[in-house]
Amino acid sequence: MKYNTKILTNLAALATLTSFASTAQSNNINQQGFYIGANYGYLRVEGDDDFDEDKDVLEALAGYRFNQYFALEGSFIDFGDYGNDLAKASTDGYTAAIKGTLPVSDSFSVFVKLGQLWSETDYRALNLSGAADDESLFVGGGLAYKLTSHVAINATYSVYDASMDFDDVDDENFGTDFKQASVGIEYRF
Repeated sequence: MKYNTKILTNLAALATLTSFASTAQSNNINQQGFYIGANYGYLRVEGDDDFDEDKDVLEALAGYRFNQYFALEGSFIDFGDYGNDLAKASTDGYTAAIKGTLPVSDSFSVFVKLGQLWSETDYRALNLSGAADDESLFVGGGLAYKLTSHVAINATYSVYDASMDFDDVDDENFGTDFKQASVGIEYRF
């Protein structure tokens, strides 16, 4: 019985110290480590075609912070469906970005992102349908606010310089910009 009491006392002390150290480390929202998140927002599609439209956009993201200033981030984005009765398109894609963060206070920071978008657009125009792949650059920026030691909310604005090459339509190339304003939540491990 004495042996079990010693083990339980030592385990309780170790758990208390570990919990205290973990809390002390996690008070800084810009700590090193992995994070995941989701964004929901507004998308403005602007281009050389008739696809100018406002839509909802969904984004799932994951990243790794190397320190409080620098992170690498990847995401999957569903830009949704857009178009009119004659032509419709649907675009989704993956991104990889470098994210720079400037802490303003213990709870508030600003950030910028620069990265690459790999997207696929499924289209239908009159009797033609198909898919077009694209690789394009994007830039974004935003604000983050710490709610707890592991949860932050953010507001982001990003511009994607996309173009769609349609081989079916006399090798047409349509330049399209996706402008995304979104709010989201991140969980930091």
